Amino acid sequence: MKLLVNIIFVVMLLSVASCGEKRPQQQNATDDEWFGRAVNTNRDSTLYGTCGDGSAMNSLQLITDNGDTLLLSTVAAKDAERVFGGYAVGDRMAVITDAQRTQALSVINVSSLMGDWVTVNPMDGVSKMGMSIRDGGIAESINQNDLVYRTWRLVNGSLELQSVRESGGDFEEVERFRIVYLTRDSLSLATAEDVYEYNRPSSQDLLIESYDGVDDEDEDDDLVF
Repeated sequence: MKLLVNIIFVVMLLSVASCGEKRPQQQNATDDEWFGRAVNTNRDSTLYGTCGDGSAMNSLQLITDNGDTLLLSTVAAKDAERVFGGYAVGDRMAVITDAQRTQALSVINVSSLMGDWVTVNPMDGVSKMGMSIRDGGIAESINQNDLVYRTWRLVNGSLELQSVRESGGDFEEVERFRIVYLTRDSLSLATAEDVYEYNRPSSQDLLIESYDGVDDEDEDDDLVF
């Protein structure tokens, strides 16, 4: 009888040990599932289009580049402080929506983002340096000899800049910035370590005119939300 009890006890121990060996496999499956979700999250889900005349204070009519017309609530984006640059009829927009395409989760006014942005050079505290964001994904440096910006794009609500440091053997760098705020004459970008504050250069009016072909008085006539 005692031998039978011992055998049963040994079998139970082996069963527990066997269950313990399966736990790492279960954890690995969970990690793989998480990694798959992370990869899907990294895919750019931005919709591009034009602000339509059906827009209002809490809604954006987006006429997409594919020809679709969406009426999106901007309440969620405003509550999350992710409406950058406002929106007016005719503006170029970059929008992230929910799965049903009824709510805007992030709104970036690309027309407001375009143009020249400068900040005080930290080396002398007087001169200005910065970047120029152009149509067609073209980026240029302003008064930066060692850092040459080449391209830009928006990825899931962030600004991505590709550059080359000429003093570093023409090594390409890609850096992604979180947009903190964007207005007609101010821009703030952040990384995990730093925050960068930019303003329009003193020739702002001429830059806007050369970009969109209208002067300030014409732009003021538009309804801005």
